[in-house]
Amino acid sequence: MTYRAPLAEYRFLLQHVLGFTRVTDTPRFADATADTVEAVLAEAAKLCETDLAPLQRSGDKHPARLENGIVRTSPGFAEGYRALADGGFMAIAASPEHGGLGLPMAVTSAVNEMIGSACMALQLNPLMTQGQIEALEHHASDELKALYIPKLVSGEWCGTMNLTEPQAGSDVGALRTKAEPLGDGTYAISGQKIFITWGDNDFTGNIVHLVLARLPDGGKGTKGISLFIVPKFIPDAAGNPGRRNSLQVVSLEHKLGLHGSPTCVMQYDGAQGWLVGEPHHGMEAMFTMMNNARLCVAVQGVAIAEAAYQSALAYAQGRKQGRTSVEGGAGTIIEHADVRRMLAEMKRETISARCIALMCAVAIDMAHATGSEEWEARAALLTPIAKAFGTDTGIWVADQGVQVHGGMGFIEETGAAQHYRDARILTIYEGTTAIQANDLIGRKTVRDGGRTGMAMVGQVRETVEALPRDGDLGAIRAKLVEGADALEAAIAWFVAQGKGDPRTTYAGSVPFLMLCGTVLAGWQLARAALRATELLAAGGEDPAFLKAKIGTARFYADHVLSRAGAHRAAIVDGAAGTLALEDAMF
Repeated sequence: MTYRAPLAEYRFLLQHVLGFTRVTDTPRFADATADTVEAVLAEAAKLCETDLAPLQRSGDKHPARLENGIVRTSPGFAEGYRALADGGFMAIAASPEHGGLGLPMAVTSAVNEMIGSACMALQLNPLMTQGQIEALEHHASDELKALYIPKLVSGEWCGTMNLTEPQAGSDVGALRTKAEPLGDGTYAISGQKIFITWGDNDFTGNIVHLVLARLPDGGKGTKGISLFIVPKFIPDAAGNPGRRNSLQVVSLEHKLGLHGSPTCVMQYDGAQGWLVGEPHHGMEAMFTMMNNARLCVAVQGVAIAEAAYQSALAYAQGRKQGRTSVEGGAGTIIEHADVRRMLAEMKRETISARCIALMCAVAIDMAHATGSEEWEARAALLTPIAKAFGTDTGIWVADQGVQVHGGMGFIEETGAAQHYRDARILTIYEGTTAIQANDLIGRKTVRDGGRTGMAMVGQVRETVEALPRDGDLGAIRAKLVEGADALEAAIAWFVAQGKGDPRTTYAGSVPFLMLCGTVLAGWQLARAALRATELLAAGGEDPAFLKAKIGTARFYADHVLSRAGAHRAAIVDGAAGTLALEDAMF
């Protein structure tokens, strides 16, 4: 696979659109200077383009396999992992106290996107480790932090997240895994977990599992669950891997995609574990890791979209088929109007999802740097939007990529089908789209009376006022006004529903989530177009790049923002039709 990191996109969004300087102006992130960020992104791009991209097909054609209880990873994955670790990219957002660089989540997200575009199956490994590090930083004892985090940051060890059980998927509170006190401050963990991403490998010295389990006095449901750290090898007095713990990989799942990422069924038979956080408060600690992972999965959607777009564009520029009306053209299919439409839509959707993901990352950074309740609320609101919007985009763009390739897209050797297969899980793991939508309405909108959402609508209207009324920017302005009106009306409707019939409320949850993503992405693209116009007037470099920002925003306004009213109608009027269908009608 050939891949080129979109460094110019990151630079433009961070510098000119998303207000990243607010992050670097804080004492917490003062060391993230422009030169430092540029160096980190450039080095990550080089590694992804040269070392990781060639592994994409290898992982798909030669999946991870289980041999005598040991997971054997795909060819080249050990070397790719080591390149990431040696480059310091396992956890660049981790605290310098434990060996991390302490860089903002916005930078980490850009790096994660590049790694995911190059080789998604391998990228899942550091994604899990990054989330575990954040959970340990917030909830573990100082002793556990000192023992585990430096080795996770260095990549010497890696981490996993163990929630799901055969009978307990999205309903985590139904778990049966038990934790029995051993009398020495540790616990015996027994039970089975499924869908454990990178539950084992053959290239790290230890694998550290975060496991949800119930203590003997733990009540029913999620409120009675505790979190434990359970290593594959129990560290000895010197902190090195010692005796093997009582856990094993029972089997590997045979999946539609992401074949290079081993998805394990894990069995714990009295495995020794250490409590993380307070007893019976495991979900609070695990949610720290899950929220981190939800943003990372949003970025995975962008990553697959970018990779699929680049693949489709390269194919369209080289494939000759049929006659075109372009006089003196090369005769390649990119000259066909409908192929150009598909490519333009793929580019538009990828950029819009990237805007949402990085906007969420900036909000998280500002919340961490300032402790502001306003920023924390914004980050919480944007997380489910970013996750659902980004992952839907990944699937949609990958699907269009197959279409651009035509018949060859259905043939595995082009790689287009792999993008589609790899993307399909994204709207499911780390919380399905429906779960994200319910969270957005219940916890993030109704609970605060719509305050956070309305504040963002107010900022959208500020951008509207800054846009002229004529030309491309005028057309964008008109559609952005419609989008802001629709979003404001939808928020008000949900708040007015309050604690009414939840089925009526949640019937419109996914349309509401998509309305939020559509309007917020249109807002950021409008900001990008406005800034690009200013830079062009000032004689800015790379006019073609800047003009593309204006063209993309106009295209988005005409073709996507125009749907805002339809989303609002589905929210307000759609419940009746949905709930009118009795079970027998299906």
